[in-house]
Amino acid sequence: MDADQIRDLSIEEIETRIDEEEEELEELKFQHAIRGRLENPMLLRTKRRLVARLKTIRNEKQQAAAEAA
Repeated sequence: MDADQIRDLSIEEIETRIDEEEEELEELKFQHAIRGRLENPMLLRTKRRLVARLKTIRNEKQQAAAEAA
């Protein structure tokens, strides 16, 4: 999911997506700790970056809404 797709979502949808992605990231970290290997270790980095991107865009939208009010 790229930034343009995220910007099309509402704040509530973004927050829901953040929760889902963080749960998936925690599961991947757990699997990595237990097994020592993941099928695709790049998933950790991509999930972590996606969560950061989601949070950044959520904060931008919240600031824009606060300024408009």
